[in-house]
Amino acid sequence: MSEPASLRTRPRGALADRALRLRALHRDGPLLVLPSVWDAASAQAAVAAGFPAVATASAAIAAAIGRPDQEGLGVHQMLDAVERIAAAVDVPVTADLESGYGLDPAALVDGLLDVGAVGLNLEDSDHAGGGRLRGADEQQRLLAAVRAAADASGIPVVLNARCDLLLRRDGDPATRLARTIGRLEGYAAAGADVLYPIGARDPDDLRTLATALPRPVNALADPGDDLAALAATGVRRVTFGPYLQRATMDAMAGLLGRWRPS
Repeated sequence: MSEPASLRTRPRGALADRALRLRALHRDGPLLVLPSVWDAASAQAAVAAGFPAVATASAAIAAAIGRPDQEGLGVHQMLDAVERIAAAVDVPVTADLESGYGLDPAALVDGLLDVGAVGLNLEDSDHAGGGRLRGADEQQRLLAAVRAAADASGIPVVLNARCDLLLRRDGDPATRLARTIGRLEGYAAAGADVLYPIGARDPDDLRTLATALPRPVNALADPGDDLAALAATGVRRVTFGPYLQRATMDAMAGLLGRWRPS
């Protein structure tokens, strides 16, 4: 069994440069497309294809070892997977750390940096708390504590704050988008660098979000989506969650079907 991430001693000298590179990609140039990878091989394939950074997807990592998403994988197992990915590539890695695994924010940031990642996602569904949606103020306090811990580390970690209201179909549909904007504005004030309204798929909704929010917006895409059309909505970053892995598995199933014994 690998040792807990808290006991690792990874040199951090190159991490500041990677974090700055990841920040710049959100600011400058075309839409930032981050392939959502799940192991060293998928990360290396993304880099070989020319992508300047990669993201991990918790659902894809969990599926790769037969565990459920939503913190069905323990924090040390998740960080082990992120470490293998970060060690396999020479580009910035941002890690999906779900809702934080109930860890102290300083320990969460230490674990992230110890395994070589320079960005993280945090969502406002509390899996350690039974899957409830955290209150907006509660999530802001968590994000502010993570931001403070990251700043204290000296590494300009890129914090992507995910709001699950749309995904969960929470409350009155007529006010859901406005409530999502309100939450994400608070998350930006707490120190988030990127805002992730997961569940937003309609181009008009994405355009509204990108216009209203004070930070770059991350959209969830399917591999078959028109990325130029997504960019036209004003979003700055695209990730794929588990969908890239599922498309890969579909391609593998098609290949295996040709070889199946009669």
